[in-house]
Amino acid sequence: MLLPSVRSAARRLGRDLPLACRGCSRHAGAKGLVLGIYSSEKDGGTAQLTSAGDAFDRLVSGRLRELVSICGPPLKKGKTRIFHGLHQDFPSVVVVGLGKKNAGINDQENWNEGKENIRAAVAAGCRQMQDLEIPRVEVDPCGDAQAAAEGAVLGLHEYNELKQKKKPVVTPQLHGSAESEAWQKGVLYAEGQNLARYLMEAPANYITPIKFAEHIEQKLRSFGNVKVHIRPESWIVTQQMGAFLSVAKGSAEPPIFLEIQYSGGANASDHPLVFVGKGVTFDSGGISLKPSSGMDAMRADMGGAATVCSAIVTAAALNLPLNIIGLAPLCENMPSGKANKPGDVVRAKNGKTIQVDNTDAEGRLLLADALCYAHSFNARAIVNAATLTGAMDVALGSAATGVFTNSSWLWNHLYEASIVTGDRVWRMPLFQHYTKQVTDSPLADLSNIGKYSRAGGACTAAAFLKEFVTASHWAHLDIAGVMSNKDEVPYLRKGMAGRPTRTLVEFAARLSQDSHNTT
Repeated sequence: MLLPSVRSAARRLGRDLPLACRGCSRHAGAKGLVLGIYSSEKDGGTAQLTSAGDAFDRLVSGRLRELVSICGPPLKKGKTRIFHGLHQDFPSVVVVGLGKKNAGINDQENWNEGKENIRAAVAAGCRQMQDLEIPRVEVDPCGDAQAAAEGAVLGLHEYNELKQKKKPVVTPQLHGSAESEAWQKGVLYAEGQNLARYLMEAPANYITPIKFAEHIEQKLRSFGNVKVHIRPESWIVTQQMGAFLSVAKGSAEPPIFLEIQYSGGANASDHPLVFVGKGVTFDSGGISLKPSSGMDAMRADMGGAATVCSAIVTAAALNLPLNIIGLAPLCENMPSGKANKPGDVVRAKNGKTIQVDNTDAEGRLLLADALCYAHSFNARAIVNAATLTGAMDVALGSAATGVFTNSSWLWNHLYEASIVTGDRVWRMPLFQHYTKQVTDSPLADLSNIGKYSRAGGACTAAAFLKEFVTASHWAHLDIAGVMSNKDEVPYLRKGMAGRPTRTLVEFAARLSQDSHNTT
């Protein structure tokens, strides 16, 4: 309810009070409008509307600005306020707090704070419209239409495929036409991440290895410059991918090796960027069985495959001018009479033998063979992503993806991309110290866990993968810590996060504009 003083002020303006602040009655209009407002640079100063907000305020003869000033304290960053009846075309208007206008790259946070503020604010505004059951929403570009689009599309996404009761569908669109190209780019970035979120969130009996591959194939079917190969188990056998097959044999679901070839470069002979993603569609741990509590989340253990494949779908939609190869070994890790046993020794594609001391360290076995195969493409760079270790979650939590790389050139590109997307990365060590811990195996060339057990687990896993890499530019992204979202990223709802899809897309986009010099 509005304070009497506010109502009196509105009456003195000579008109009926055309607003409902947060907490007042719902209004299910046909179209809504989300507008941004910057906080004052000085305490007690006047808040500043965006350009779109100023234009709308003029359209309604200054009523928006007046009502914002009398309807409670200044809006804080990410907070919203609703007004009804200001204009016949927009029965409901949500004003969202954008924080400081001059916010930019924050060197302490390693992201562009202004872009993150826009994403969070627009997501909050669009969700407010969804609560009001308003189906169409125009969104203020807030000075960065791409970030605004990302906030809108990411903020509204929720996996509800299997529920009878669903949230109302809200379609966000750009308010005005000045930044339509940037808006559409943001929509594609966000839809790419949402595709990864969908694949990761879906139950494991709905996204099996073959169903995962078919879903990606369907998404890429309309692009003439993309080829998708769904390789069966017989092909995997001919490739001598013994490490991969050793994991897959424990499940009744047959393994699939998904290969995507996107030819966006000027020449088919241009060295491609190769993405490799771990694709364990359900990870029980195998004979080294995981605890039952939280095991359902292991439906998302194919997050590496989901993010790299979704990044390629997005790259194709953006028509990025470079060649990309996507590789995803897909299988389940299950306990059975055929499953790997602790102490078993398997042989990888490059001939190295691996002692399987823990069957729950299975992702690195898939990646070992996939990385060997990746070298057959004469890659410009190889980037693999995997929900590989709980140790990564312990080290960084959900703040950033851990990156292990042998290339400063590659690291710089990934880091710069992450600043733009707000989906951060952090460089981790690839010391020989860790390599010694996986090469000191009593029965084989390598052990699939470090000899000091849990110590430096993310680092020993990366050191293991490095034993299957000869390329000069390789990066391993351990995304275990960013697999899901509780409330850490305000523009993502609770659930599987689909991170760092947008960073991979931005990285590919920057690589496509870079010279071929990789020194």
